[in-house]
Amino acid sequence: MSNFDVIGIGNAIVDVISHAEDTFLDHMGIEKGIMQLVERDRAEVLYAAMKDRTETPGGSVANTIAGLGSLGLSTAFIGKVKDDALGRFYAKGMEESGTAFPNPPVAAAEAPTSRSMIFVSPDGERSMNTYLGAGADLGQADVSHDLFTDSKILFLEGYLFDKPDGKTAFAEAARQMKAAGGRAGITLSDPFCAERHRADFQRLIKEEMDFVLGNAAEWTTLYETDDLAAALDLAAAHCETVVCTCSGDPVILRRGAEQVSVPVQMVVPVDATGAGDQFATGFLYGYASGKSLDVSGRMGVIAASEVISHVGPRPKADLKTLFADAGLI
Repeated sequence: MSNFDVIGIGNAIVDVISHAEDTFLDHMGIEKGIMQLVERDRAEVLYAAMKDRTETPGGSVANTIAGLGSLGLSTAFIGKVKDDALGRFYAKGMEESGTAFPNPPVAAAEAPTSRSMIFVSPDGERSMNTYLGAGADLGQADVSHDLFTDSKILFLEGYLFDKPDGKTAFAEAARQMKAAGGRAGITLSDPFCAERHRADFQRLIKEEMDFVLGNAAEWTTLYETDDLAAALDLAAAHCETVVCTCSGDPVILRRGAEQVSVPVQMVVPVDATGAGDQFATGFLYGYASGKSLDVSGRMGVIAASEVISHVGPRPKADLKTLFADAGLI
């Protein structure tokens, strides 16, 4: 099992999505608009408090990989789930979406399958409360060398750095992809993640990554500056391709001396869950297909606009048709 266009590695998390008023968030002590790590007891309280639930196989990079699979690329996702109801649901869902999930559910896993309770506010903003569970126990032994033969791109999730085992899996996957002659990249995932792992991320960008995706807050946090341009200069000095999303402002993409700015599509968000994940889908589809920075960025914007128009972190419309309608393919 090899020869994949894109392999992702990250936390295998079941997303549990519910709507909630801002008053509910305040009452429950949930900080709006960010990802917070929670312990198992807190996760159970929040799950019980959800008034409506939509469950889907998730995790940031898993959502991106599933989107790429829907576009016709050959994809695999390396993640870890327990052999429990949510774990079996996750593995089946990834396979049914067209993405290989090579690691079977683990009966002996100490923690239950990871899950993220996502509360969507009336303005479409999402507040994520993530119990890492079994997914964060992914380690070097869970990375099969056979996956990387003749494969092309590896996409890594910053969140995986929150436990030491994740770091070993991350490093092993990067080594295997480089040995296969492929390219590797990372999503910074979250400003707090960039802060927690600043030294590791800066080293990876300088020494191992071919491309890096992040938003403005993640980039400025990573390089400890309020000057976004300065932060991107530091990244671009060491990494071939650097991408920065800026909420409602144009996306900035840099490759060497080349810089392009891609306007976003103004859409009233129904649910912002997965916006960054699906931007990465569109961008990586262009990147894997040899498209220009401008076209890759425009594909990312289209994919992000599609996913925020409905509940759930994965595309419902045919992205390839949307790209064709925009004259990109």
